[in-house]
Amino acid sequence: MTGAAQGIGAAYAAALAAEGAEVVVADIVDTQRAVDTIRKAGGKVIGVHCDVASAKSCDEMAASAIRTFGKIDILVNNAALFASIRRKPFEDLSVEEWDQVMAVNVRGTFNAAKAVFPEMKKNKRGKIINVSSATVFSGTPGMLHYVTSKGAVVALTRSLAREVATHGITVNGIAPGLTMSDGLLNQRDVLEPFAKVAMASRAIKREQIPDDLVGTLLYLVSSDSDFMTGQTITVDGGYVMR
Repeated sequence: MTGAAQGIGAAYAAALAAEGAEVVVADIVDTQRAVDTIRKAGGKVIGVHCDVASAKSCDEMAASAIRTFGKIDILVNNAALFASIRRKPFEDLSVEEWDQVMAVNVRGTFNAAKAVFPEMKKNKRGKIINVSSATVFSGTPGMLHYVTSKGAVVALTRSLAREVATHGITVNGIAPGLTMSDGLLNQRDVLEPFAKVAMASRAIKREQIPDDLVGTLLYLVSSDSDFMTGQTITVDGGYVMR
């Protein structure tokens, strides 16, 4: 589980552990709080430092998982740059900002999938879940690099699903709406206008929280979704309907 130290990723990790999964909490920031939460609840977990933009770091994450738990059944590609992004017109975006977002959000998804693939291929089974964003299907001004990167994740999900299906591996995605995670709550003053627009446009008139995404994740990693691949499920309270 990448990007699992806090926010949505931490909620995913805790939910998987509660269902009996042995969880690797991987993140570029300190994972101890998420690890402690899962352990206190009786879950099996380790924390791993991982920079998904680095193929070597992702390989080390996969090796740690195999060394500790003996196999890899599930990969949740949740790591992404979002909360720290400053909104601005696309003509004001620098190449460096563009490349940084792509390196984490797109290359990181590729790196992590590539790192776990040999183990999943050997075992002839696996579930890869890529986290995109509902904004791909509506567009958000001032975030061209982010929206583009998450659109690439949808495309990657579809194409990778066709490549790995013969090895018993499914690849699906979740596209959350604007979710009140730790990172966003810390800069609520900046996000308030976006939150109001999202709320007004949703069919379900309340803020989205990380727990709203857990049920969809559990379905996608379970045997109930074994005949489903290449799909991205939008979970946003009815903001995007397609």
